[in-house]
Amino acid sequence: MSRFVLADRATAYLLPPSVEEWLPAEHLARFVVEVIEQLDLSELTKQYTGRGSAAHHPAVLLGLLVYGYASGVHSSRKIERATYDALAFRYVAANTHPDHDTLASFRRRFLKQIEALFVQVLLLAGEMKLLELGRIALDGTKIRANASQHKALSWAHANRIEAQLRQEVRDLLALAETSDRSDIPDGMDVPAELARRQDRLEAIARAKVQIEQRAAERYQSEQQACRPNARPSARRARTPVARIPIRRRPARVMAIRST
Repeated sequence: MSRFVLADRATAYLLPPSVEEWLPAEHLARFVVEVIEQLDLSELTKQYTGRGSAAHHPAVLLGLLVYGYASGVHSSRKIERATYDALAFRYVAANTHPDHDTLASFRRRFLKQIEALFVQVLLLAGEMKLLELGRIALDGTKIRANASQHKALSWAHANRIEAQLRQEVRDLLALAETSDRSDIPDGMDVPAELARRQDRLEAIARAKVQIEQRAAERYQSEQQACRPNARPSARRARTPVARIPIRRRPARVMAIRST
């Protein structure tokens, strides 16, 4: 008999799950979150007045943009959708779901600050001897060979790498803006899609109830068809019994007997 790993999607967790358990220790998303936590984001946070509804923290939005652009996801709509569908994005977003308008507005509002912070993330990754961050090369491979022929990095060569990274970030931000402007809604708006999924689940539940009711009715009809001589369930009305009239004796005879 075959043995399979149990796939149970209905049983609830005895303890609430932690986002720290979702990804391997060396995952890129963990690195992005840890590096951004070390950055000075005061220039961003002080721009929030604290009025109105609660806003997503700049560290979360910046982390989503950095991880998305580094992994090749430039559209704000696709990043929003990934916070539902992809574990790495859910981890970076701390299981929250900023919508695409929030992500695009954040990028446009703090474009210069995001550019500088993004470059800091890349430089820190280079200092940690990483050759690439996702799809972004950090070792100066785009610099001409005669400028990077020595293994020991000179000050001039380090400046060239930083300039290359700045240009790389500008290109990524420009690509993100182009993607957002040309990104036509494809009917997969996440809140609307979740509502549609809920409607489908409710429709399936109603159809299941109807099928069970029809099966029960069919079973009852089949049982009755198997017993043709059975008495009907309705209680038969009893025929009234004819009452026999009692003849009364004449009053004269009764008087004689009484005397």
